[in-house]
Amino acid sequence: MIIDFQTLFTQLRTLLTENGFAGSGLKYAYLSIGLLCLVLFLFVTLFITRQIFIGVINKIIIKRKPQWQSALLEFRVFRAFALIFVAYILYSVIPYLFIDFKKAHFYALIFAKIYVVLAVMFAVNAFLNALVSIMESTRKYADKPIRSYKQVAKIVFYIVGFVLILSIILNESPLYIFGGFGAVTAVFILVFRDPILGFVASVQMSAIDLVRVGDWITVEKYGADGEVTEINLTTIKVRNWDKTVTIVPSYAIVSESFKNWRAMEESEGRRIKRHINIKISSIKFCDDELIQRLQSIDFLKDYLKETQQEIERYNAEHTVNPGNLVNGRHMTNIGTFRVYAEKYLESNPYINTNLTFMVRQLQATENGLPVEIYVFSKEKGLKKFEEVAADIFDHLLAAVPYFDLEIFQNPSGSDMRQLIQRS
Repeated sequence: MIIDFQTLFTQLRTLLTENGFAGSGLKYAYLSIGLLCLVLFLFVTLFITRQIFIGVINKIIIKRKPQWQSALLEFRVFRAFALIFVAYILYSVIPYLFIDFKKAHFYALIFAKIYVVLAVMFAVNAFLNALVSIMESTRKYADKPIRSYKQVAKIVFYIVGFVLILSIILNESPLYIFGGFGAVTAVFILVFRDPILGFVASVQMSAIDLVRVGDWITVEKYGADGEVTEINLTTIKVRNWDKTVTIVPSYAIVSESFKNWRAMEESEGRRIKRHINIKISSIKFCDDELIQRLQSIDFLKDYLKETQQEIERYNAEHTVNPGNLVNGRHMTNIGTFRVYAEKYLESNPYINTNLTFMVRQLQATENGLPVEIYVFSKEKGLKKFEEVAADIFDHLLAAVPYFDLEIFQNPSGSDMRQLIQRS
């Protein structure tokens, strides 16, 4: 022993006897003074370890900021191991403190043993968290599934801790408890299949932070698209945007595909990814008349001037025959429209230009040439986001005819009737 508690309590009993205590008075005085001394001793011990010893260590760590020591500080590993020392003191004192009270001694010893197990579990849990944090910060383990190994280790350790506590309460060997588990495992799994799957899923969701209350998730298989309002052992309640409620099994979140929009909501923007189909037959080179008209558009003034000068210089250097627009370099109405769309979007105060920002052409199809807008809106709320996207495409759709372009549209019944009437 680090401290000889037997000698200390023997001296206490001797002191009380010398001062006239005897019989039941001696027993209760011995217990009362012993408890008071134990509480004071634990208080002083915690004060010394937490406020002085651990405080000094924390100041050194904060000053130097080494990675591994910072992780130990972040997950309170030193505080956790200090509890083991307190548990050791408690377990060592009880046999001498309750020596005159057999029944109280029995229950107090059970409590002390359970506290020791819980203190060790708490310390190991903190150490595992710190260890994983340290390993993930290193290049060697950065891309390894360290958290999965930590989860398995914790589950095994918790099971062992639970068995130890159960064996202490039942006063049986841990091996006996483990043997009993083996006999009922098959029936237990069959009867409590959903709660077990839900419990495992809950542990995984909590450990890797998959879903929180308030998250916007989409689970297509179950028709869920809305906000998580409640997370239980076996189910997750989702209030959809149409005000209906969908119940999703907890294990479906970890075993099947789903979409969590939290990362988008915490980011600097929400993606707008939509396209306009341009009628291919309306695409052409820009002639002088079209260029002259487009120069009245503020967003294109500088672009047209600089690009026209560059094209004329190139064509002159390469002695291009100006009789055919196919020769040499020339601007096209579709390319000029794409530049206009970029300039317009850059001027839009609701667009975050620090994120991915582009106006691009996709593969031409039987429905025309798609010109896609791929930008991020600063507004992430559903209503405001849709308003920003609608305003952008309202403007661009209205601007298309100014470039002698046409929007592709499948012919309707009225189009066919007009065609027949003209013929």
